[in-house]
Amino acid sequence: MRMTPLDVQSHHFARRLRGYDPDEVDAFLRIVSEDYEGLVRETESQADRIRRLERRIDELSAQEDLLKETLVSAQAMTEQLRTTAERECELRLAEVEIRAEKILDASHRRAARLAQDIREMRALRSRLAEALRSAAETHIALLETLESDPEQDPHVDGLVEGTVAYLKGDKRRGAEPRRAAAE
Repeated sequence: MRMTPLDVQSHHFARRLRGYDPDEVDAFLRIVSEDYEGLVRETESQADRIRRLERRIDELSAQEDLLKETLVSAQAMTEQLRTTAERECELRLAEVEIRAEKILDASHRRAARLAQDIREMRALRSRLAEALRSAAETHIALLETLESDPEQDPHVDGLVEGTVAYLKGDKRRGAEPRRAAAE
């Protein structure tokens, strides 16, 4: 059983012969009781302080746990944002590469078309030059025929008609006057 300061102060000793001086014992018990009471109050105060500190430690531990969770969450979110940004960057880069490839393909197709157009124009120029050369030869032949006596050459009318037809675009008939002139 635990003693209180009041137990110490109210405790009575049995008296015997030649015993202690009762006033001295009472004074001593009073001093012990007061000291004991001070120690009990101090112990209770320390116990209260310990309880408050333990509560504070619990609060701080909870805050620390929350901060750790927040930090882990922030790190995870940062990693997720970084991963998302990398993916988005890769997607945009892929889109840009695809667009660039399409532009390059379109440029190659256009260059091929232009090259084909140039070849066709050169071929057309060659055909036109040949047609002009042929027409000029036909005209020269016609002029030579006209300079001679038209009455002597029965083919002059056919040659003139063939030349006119050739100049109008009928190549088949235009070839006839040349053949006729060559005969």
